[in-house]
Amino acid sequence: MGLIELASANSVWRGMDYYEKKKVVSWKPSGDASYDGQVAGSNNRVYSVHIDKVHPRKSVCNCPFAAGRRVVCKHMIALYFTAEPNAAEDFMKQVEEWEKKEEERERQHYIDLKNYVNSLSKNELQQELYNALVELEDIRNRYW
Repeated sequence: MGLIELASANSVWRGMDYYEKKKVVSWKPSGDASYDGQVAGSNNRVYSVHIDKVHPRKSVCNCPFAAGRRVVCKHMIALYFTAEPNAAEDFMKQVEEWEKKEEERERQHYIDLKNYVNSLSKNELQQELYNALVELEDIRNRYW
């Protein structure tokens, strides 16, 4: 697993935002597959970041979220995307591809739903409507 796969979705998207806003103040390679850098945080504090692509759990940042923990934070993602912009581009391509496929899945779902409704008899349709209204009422009572 790589840095992106180990990070939460929130860390990845916030890291992408930091990358795009050029919050990586400085960086340099520190090995064949590792980088050290300084990344400005949302509070204008600069954090020291080390990322290791081969052993991503050895990556560290001194921000409050990651300090002393084996997690991937937004600062690590920002450094990774800055040091390897092709990785950022590949990530965005994968997201766009997933979104395109998701749109198609959703479109197909509604076609299937319409076909199902059209296949029901009047009595079956009335029973399905009743069941849906009861379920909706249960949900409303549970959460409101």
